[in-house]
Amino acid sequence: MACHLFAVCFDASRPVLLAEFWSGLLGWKPADDPRDGAVALVPNDDTGFRIRFLPAQERKTGQNRMHFDLTSTSLADQRRTVARALDLGARHTDVGQRPEEGHVVLADPEGNEFCVIEPGNTFLADCGFIGALACDGSQEVGYFWSEALGWPLVWDQDQETAIRSPHGGPKITWGGPPLMPRTGKDRIHFDLTPPLGGDREAEIGRLLSLGATRTGDGRGQDGPVLMADPDGNDFRVSTTR
Repeated sequence: MACHLFAVCFDASRPVLLAEFWSGLLGWKPADDPRDGAVALVPNDDTGFRIRFLPAQERKTGQNRMHFDLTSTSLADQRRTVARALDLGARHTDVGQRPEEGHVVLADPEGNEFCVIEPGNTFLADCGFIGALACDGSQEVGYFWSEALGWPLVWDQDQETAIRSPHGGPKITWGGPPLMPRTGKDRIHFDLTPPLGGDREAEIGRLLSLGATRTGDGRGQDGPVLMADPDGNDFRVSTTR
């Protein structure tokens, strides 16, 4: 059995305030999360993971290698989402998008980029408000995460890949080479848990056999194990959900 994507985690200098922004934008509610001093939001739809905000001292440098793509049902709906995000503290940002492109690129109050996608996007047509977690990454890493999570590939063309949970929810996509240069520690990472009733050490061994590496100690009875995927992106394997 594959491991479970428990959360997408954001490093944040002000976790509570950043959680309030995303709660207001997504309509997700806070949840108890005593680990790591984190603030967590739980989904109100078929998104199978929560979002966690972890306290961090380092400031963001450079563009994140992951971002959310939010969907729109109409141009008016897209404008409403953009206006709501700006009212909550977002700002417009330039990541090299062209004027003719229909999506709007914004950054949350701590500079984390996200896109509000124009209506009529067929790739995200059957997805919810969070249509995708779009990642900078290789074809190899898309294959790795498909095996790691047990999510089937829903796109594999021209070195671009995408996977989606069999239960629905957002797609996770990788845009293929060339990859962006790293500018520091990943501010967004996956938090995994073993399958229900599964053994964490056995699951870690399986992830290593798929191409992951260990990147730190992080090993206590209840502490997470720090790892990296084949592209060097950080993730953690925790003990419980």
